Amino acid sequence: MAFHIVLVEPEIPANTGNIARTCAATGTHLHLVRPLGFDTDDRTLKRAGLDYWHSVNIHYHDSFDEVKSLYQESRFFYASTRATKVYSEFQYKDEDFFVFGKETKGLPQSLIDENLSTCIRIPMTDSVRSLNLSNSAAIVVYEGFRQLGFYGLF
Repeated sequence: MAFHIVLVEPEIPANTGNIARTCAATGTHLHLVRPLGFDTDDRTLKRAGLDYWHSVNIHYHDSFDEVKSLYQESRFFYASTRATKVYSEFQYKDEDFFVFGKETKGLPQSLIDENLSTCIRIPMTDSVRSLNLSNSAAIVVYEGFRQLGFYGLF
């Protein structure tokens, strides 16, 4: 049982490190789509992931199109503050992909427009623009595990 988190052009090493730690704790695969806003041997990235890097199933891709072509039969859910459906409205299943955009801009509007039926949002007040990327990834992946009875996490 495994979910997949895809980070499209992440910019902040500490966020990616925190997400890697969540992936290690849950057996979730981590996909990083280049260009990355940091070097993968960045000290902040390593520190945020602590000593769990050996437990992360990490994949590097040169484009999001590459991810889609490698996993053509998979379901993709696109996290965006511009989405209209709440993340908990969907029924997730094994091998689903949760896609997140860069911290400063989110996912490209064209990607959202092409996938409106599977765009997800996390409810929040309008007093902030968005949640932290690593918090958002954790919220969504743990909802997937909650729906599946936390299978494999005990």
